[in-house]
Amino acid sequence: MTVATRMKRRDFLKTGAALSGGLLLNLYVPDWAPARAAQASSKPVALNAFVHISSDDWVTVISNHSEMGQGIYTSLPMLIAEELEADWSKIRVESSPVAAVYNHTVFGIMMTGGSTTTNSEYDRFRKMGAMARVMLIDAAAQGWGVDSGTCHAEKGYVLHAASKRRASFGSLAEAASKIEPPKDVVLKDPKDFTIIGKPKHRLDTPSKTNGAAQFGLDVYIPGLLTAVVARAPVFGGKVTSFNADKAKAVPGVVNVLEVPSGVAVIAKGFWPAKLGREKLDIIWEEGPGAQISTVAMREQFAALSKTPGAVAKKVGDPSGALAGAAKTITAEFEVPYLSHSMMEPLNTVVDLHEDHCEIWSGTQFQTGDRAAAARVAGLKPEQVDIHTTLLGGGFGRRANPASDFVTEAVQVAKVAKAPVKVVWTREDDIRGGWYRPMWYDHFEAGVDASGNPVAWKHTIVGQSIFDGTMFASFGIKDGIDSASVEGAADIIYTIPNIQVDLHSPKNEVPVQWWRSVGHSHTGFSVEAFFDEVAHAGGKDPYQLRRSLLAGQPRMLAVLDLVAEKAHWNGPLPAGHARGIATHFSFDSYVAQVAEVSVTKDGAVRVHRIVAAVDCGRTVNPDTVKAQLEGGIIFGLTAALKTEITLDKGRVQQRNFHDYPMVRMFESPEIEVYIVPSTEHPTGVGEPGVPPVAPAVANAIFAATGKRVRRLPIKPEDLRSA
Repeated sequence: MTVATRMKRRDFLKTGAALSGGLLLNLYVPDWAPARAAQASSKPVALNAFVHISSDDWVTVISNHSEMGQGIYTSLPMLIAEELEADWSKIRVESSPVAAVYNHTVFGIMMTGGSTTTNSEYDRFRKMGAMARVMLIDAAAQGWGVDSGTCHAEKGYVLHAASKRRASFGSLAEAASKIEPPKDVVLKDPKDFTIIGKPKHRLDTPSKTNGAAQFGLDVYIPGLLTAVVARAPVFGGKVTSFNADKAKAVPGVVNVLEVPSGVAVIAKGFWPAKLGREKLDIIWEEGPGAQISTVAMREQFAALSKTPGAVAKKVGDPSGALAGAAKTITAEFEVPYLSHSMMEPLNTVVDLHEDHCEIWSGTQFQTGDRAAAARVAGLKPEQVDIHTTLLGGGFGRRANPASDFVTEAVQVAKVAKAPVKVVWTREDDIRGGWYRPMWYDHFEAGVDASGNPVAWKHTIVGQSIFDGTMFASFGIKDGIDSASVEGAADIIYTIPNIQVDLHSPKNEVPVQWWRSVGHSHTGFSVEAFFDEVAHAGGKDPYQLRRSLLAGQPRMLAVLDLVAEKAHWNGPLPAGHARGIATHFSFDSYVAQVAEVSVTKDGAVRVHRIVAAVDCGRTVNPDTVKAQLEGGIIFGLTAALKTEITLDKGRVQQRNFHDYPMVRMFESPEIEVYIVPSTEHPTGVGEPGVPPVAPAVANAIFAATGKRVRRLPIKPEDLRSA
């Protein structure tokens, strides 16, 4: 295609250029002087919605996904830089505004979650880089009066070998922006990659190290007030009346006002707002949520698990196969409500005007939050601008289906009639709901005379996370919440007779996705029970898995690799034992081996975890390893430490003293091995979580002969008689 032909209409990419004014101004924080200075030296030019190049040769990659520690502010630029032939030392990242051009390629909205960022953007970002490269080459060729085919790009320059001329991307950007983007581009053969697949230091590390990185809590705009909200002590409670005289007497408190979620104390800073809230006298109408208790829920769930539920999967005749089995095994598993407990508690800044609303927040759910904010503000979505800051952790909590923390901030701004930052304390976070649901599972299995599984029945009881949300229409089919049964209804072991059914009881405790979603509970129960089935049939747990994965070559390869690296049959220190588990989630294959010891007092020490993963083609191996390591620590915390319990509707935990994390001195040695693959990239942020708890539980059985069927693992359940 000639240069002249391309200098025509630009289809959807022209939309990206039209948005460039907003893009160029979309800094993390409007008052961040270093960012303004960096941009002021050279105004970037948009070659498309995702690639901006300034005259000083800096390439700004516009990220439509949130950076919450998972490393996409490095992996996404790697995709563009590879095809653009950019100088990696001249790459920077900026968050995008909310616009259709930035919608998720699968979900059709702007959001980050489900371990889908690299998977969904692998092709699009490479194409954006390749298109920009072609436009830059065409601009150079036009200026030199040569054929584009005689030029090529390399490390931030376009070169013409015959005349030995070269021009930097920055010097060509303006001319390139006027060229029609190519309709089709040829992407690199992976064998020619120089960036993708190679370890890269994260682009956001320097700013996070020197303090320049801007998270939601760092945002400041002129006239900003800070608010904390007193929320009901039970879920669903409402304010009956309140007295704010003592709160208003606290120096720095500006006002105390009721909002739908409770009572907002608005002040000139966080500390006076917090102190003011402590002085409030509120009478609550608690409602039916005050009747909730973990003990009663456990009894209800246990009773339901003994009855047939909605069938999610049925193969063969499980009941008949159980009746004819040489040996049958039953077991029940429990896991509690869990808080996301991000390092940075929830916060949102809102600057609300009659015809416009500006929001700064570490959100994973931009489209949903913008729509919800507009609804509360009485505006149209296009009148609401959301600036996505860096997120101090997300784990799904910042992709809330009700946009609770964003809409609450807009409600506070409405009554405050001033710019306001609403901040959640750690206690607010832990007691604020939107937990990973509590689950109860009942299993029955049968093995034949040779010890091979012939029947598998699994009943799951727990709240639906899709029910009542915008996702219900595709997330719930025939009474089955797909997130409740994932990892169970799609079990990959070859067992001839299987049934998985589901009960979805309702109550006032708000629940949502949590890192690895349904896999966070099915990974534990399925893999721990599988270990019981193996031992009941006299089988080695590793070898039984191998025999039932004949039709799953990728998982089999992962399983074999982890067994090899962990020395499955090798010697161990005295008192140590190993456990193994696999899990398929987010289209990735993971296997883990845990090495543990248990004291006579029942204290569990996890010494080593070896993990192997097949996540398709790897963009940044360092990111993959980091995410597996992080997922393992996250899952280990859930296995050993944390639970949310309720009594009379009140959450019993408050802060990290009674909702503890795994600390550095408790962390095991972790080894991560990546299986080379030419398949499309798949998820890595979440798949490391599900196998941790069962691998540890299975190792505990190997060490003590005691089965772990309830999380978190408690010393009193393992103490020697």
